[in-house]
Order: sequence, then structure tokens, then C-alpha cells
Amino acid sequence: MDLIDPPAKTREATILELRTFSRKLVRELGFMRAALADSDLAPSAVHAVLEIGVSPGISAKDLGNILQLDKSNTSRHVSRLEAAGIVERRVSSDDARVIELYLTAEGKKRRKKIDEFATEQVANALRRMVPSDQRALLNSLGLYADAPVQDNVANATTAEPEATPIFKGYQPGCVGDIASLHARFFSQRLGFGAFFEKKVAMELAEFAGALPAEDKALWLYVENGRTLASLAIDGDAPAQVAHLRWFIVDDSLRGSGIGRQLMTHAMRFVDEQQFRETHLWTFKELDSARRLYEAFGFTLTSESEGEQWGAKVSEQRFCRLQPGRQASTGSLVLPHA
Repeated sequence: MDLIDPPAKTREATILELRTFSRKLVRELGFMRAALADSDLAPSAVHAVLEIGVSPGISAKDLGNILQLDKSNTSRHVSRLEAAGIVERRVSSDDARVIELYLTAEGKKRRKKIDEFATEQVANALRRMVPSDQRALLNSLGLYADAPVQDNVANATTAEPEATPIFKGYQPGCVGDIASLHARFFSQRLGFGAFFEKKVAMELAEFAGALPAEDKALWLYVENGRTLASLAIDGDAPAQVAHLRWFIVDDSLRGSGIGRQLMTHAMRFVDEQQFRETHLWTFKELDSARRLYEAFGFTLTSESEGEQWGAKVSEQRFCRLQPGRQASTGSLVLPHA
């Protein structure tokens, strides 16, 4: 009796069978569970830990590209891992504008635990296969896994870049969102309470009601209908003076560059309007914000202690001038708002 190969399966049958195997792997490896690899981390967080461990100093942008995540989701994952003490950010020694990601000592322990768990899973599976089948599996899986990677790279080079959802002007719900962002941020860091939130909401609502106006502007970063970052320029055209107000960025967007984009829009606006001076009020405790202000040409002009916000803080006034202009002393107004 002659030996012949069995009839080849149709392409459709092969695809369905591979999809079935893929779903089974996803289930059995635990990707549908709330936590993965015998840890308390979600699957995407586990992958982030592994990638940062493999490439210490990787940027958030490169991490997002590897994980196929957009800027906002990447920033959220990094912020959560940082808050959990698993990841830390460091300023690049080569370029101060670049933030590098590293695993902390705790992060390295988590990575080791994940690696040990995954290694045991694979080892248990390979015990059921003879060496020749193991080699065939590696060759086939390599080809199968590389194919979608190549397709994704090709699609990424032809796809239109994702537009950053920054809007100019009032958007429904933005007043409440911005007041909430301020209340949470300053309550956690400086102990401010209801008085501060009320003042932000009332003054912002009045400002938004005056828009559109030639010497005033409001920029918003909006995601899924919710404002997560804002910045306003409250200008006085006759006096040629502008006040930068309500600059706030949600913690989930830290390191995403959204704050810098908002500042770029605002400084372009004040230069186009030819304001001789742009000033802002903030607090000494907010060092990261100060670095951003100074990067856009603001300098510290005055500092004093106050308790009007419910806690003792050092209030600071920063000013940015057009070349050849002289700053005014100004009067105390709501810091940061």
C-alpha cells in the first residue's frame, strides 16, 4: 500500500483552527484574568514591566510603540506603575527633554517573579513534546508571530498620524472638569479645600462666558468627552498684558508632552497678540511646573508666603517679556488660575 500525504486543509479551515488555538492560548496563559503571571498586575502592566526590564532607559514613546498603545494609555500605565513603586522616571543625561524609564528594586523583584512563572509554564508544556516537535514549534511560531509584526510596521508607516485632541475655546462640561482637576491636585499636594475649588469654578465660568474674545483664549485637552488638561490666556489688550491661568494637567498624562503642547499654543497666541508681558502665579512647591515655565522664557519676579488658601504656602510670580519690554509689578491674584 502506498503512503500518501493526507488532503491539505482549505485556507479557511486553517485560519479557523489557528484562531481556535490562539484563543485557547490566551485563556490558558491567563490573559483574560484581572491579574497575570501570578502577580497583582494587569496583562498590559506585566508586559510594560518586562519591556522596561529588557530595555532599561526606554522612553514612554518607545514603550507605547512596542505595546501598541497611544500616548494617553501609555502615560496612565507608567503613572500607575510609578505610583506602585515599580517604575521610576529619570531625566536623560544626553537630553534633558527626554524622560527614561527604569525598574525600581521592587520592579526588578516583580519582573523576576513574572519570569519564573512564565518559564515554568513553558517548561511544563515542552515536557509533553519530543525534541523534534519542539524545534518545529519554534520555527513555526517564529514565522507566525513575525507576520503580524511586519504588517503592523507597514500599516504604521502609511497611516495618518493620530491628531492630538486639543481644542480651542469653551467645550460643554469643561468648567466642571477643570475645577475638579484643580481641586484634586491642590488638595493632595497643598491641602486646599472647598474655597479654592469654588473660586476656580466661579472665575473660570465668568471667563468662559466672555469667549470668544480677541485678547483671551482657552485650550483644552479632551479625551472621551472629558477635559484632562487646560490652559488659558486672560489678556488685557489696552494694557498689553496677559495673565496665564488655569494651567492644569491630569496626573495620568504626566510625561506625555501635553503640558508643553498647551504652553506652545499659549505662547504663540501672546506673541501674535503682541502682549508686552505675560505673567502667572504659582507655588514654590511645584518644581516641575517651574521648569516648564522657565523653558518658555518665564523668570521668577517675586515670592511671598501666604495662608489665604487654607495652608501656609510660598506664592511665586513669574513673568515673560517681549524683547525690550519692562515688567509691571502686578497685584496678587489666584495662583495658577
